Amino acid sequence: MTAFTRVKELAKIRKLSLREVNDKAGLGKNSIYKWKTSAPSIENASKVAKVLNTSADYLMGKTDNPAPVSDKISDADLDEMLDNARSFDGKPMTDHDRELIRSYLKGLYDAK
Repeated sequence: MTAFTRVKELAKIRKLSLREVNDKAGLGKNSIYKWKTSAPSIENASKVAKVLNTSADYLMGKTDNPAPVSDKISDADLDEMLDNARSFDGKPMTDHDRELIRSYLKGLYDAK
């Protein structure tokens, strides 16, 4: 299935015309229609994916799962970020600093 076909199906489900998707993604005139014969750039696929609440990988045919991309961050994601973080002097963070940063990041991502 081509990127064009996938966009067309998702647009129909979301009750959008291809022109609306094209315009909301900020693409040049009739860009999506050109995907009938050639693959989109990853940049343009990402813009359209955002409009259609899916992933660029789905549009590009790298996955068959059109499930929406979640902006929510899990506790495991936060732990991984904090495990890889260091203080300015290169030393591991204290437990107190970890919790402060965890609270800040969780609030930031939950507010999206």
